Amino acid sequence: MRDRIVGAESIEKLKKGAVVGTSSPRRRAQLLRIRPDLKIVPIRGNVETRLKKVESGEVDATLLASAGLKRLDISAGTAIPTEVLLPAPGQAVIGMECRTNDTRTQSVLSTVNNDITYNCVLAERAFARSVGGTCHSPVAAFCAFEDGDLRLRAQLFSEDGRDMVEDRAAFDCGDLKTPQTLAKSLLAKAPESIRKLFGA
Repeated sequence: MRDRIVGAESIEKLKKGAVVGTSSPRRRAQLLRIRPDLKIVPIRGNVETRLKKVESGEVDATLLASAGLKRLDISAGTAIPTEVLLPAPGQAVIGMECRTNDTRTQSVLSTVNNDITYNCVLAERAFARSVGGTCHSPVAAFCAFEDGDLRLRAQLFSEDGRDMVEDRAAFDCGDLKTPQTLAKSLLAKAPESIRKLFGA
């Protein structure tokens, strides 16, 4: 679920004023919050294209999802701890769907489904929906199963990363009201620079 930085050992070790390619509003805000001196530019294309832009020097660095690189069997970059960069809601998860009356496929899918991951993703999605977040929103959330509870950490950012609100919650598996309450709480205490991005 973590992001990886390609082009530097860490965010802190990027040269002053480094050009970092990312089209993710979340990553842009997170990077600028840590390093306001960075120049963030949009970057498009598949993983190989993005890696080549770093290799060619078009950008000094980029961020990619660890899971995506692993699925492509590409060893690149350095993993960033979630304490430094919280991932997007549902990052790294593979979702599958089938027809409601297709019991055979449902039976197959139930054998490969991981219940803990499933409940964590439901919680992250409940939070994201409650703040009105989309793939174009600077929102981060990560849920993990610890000591018998689900533990959700979530963040909302302004576009430039200067403002950020964060909170955590612990709750039972299947409880989607707590993530929704957490979302409302974050929006309520967020400054206008954040609330306007989420329609609050």
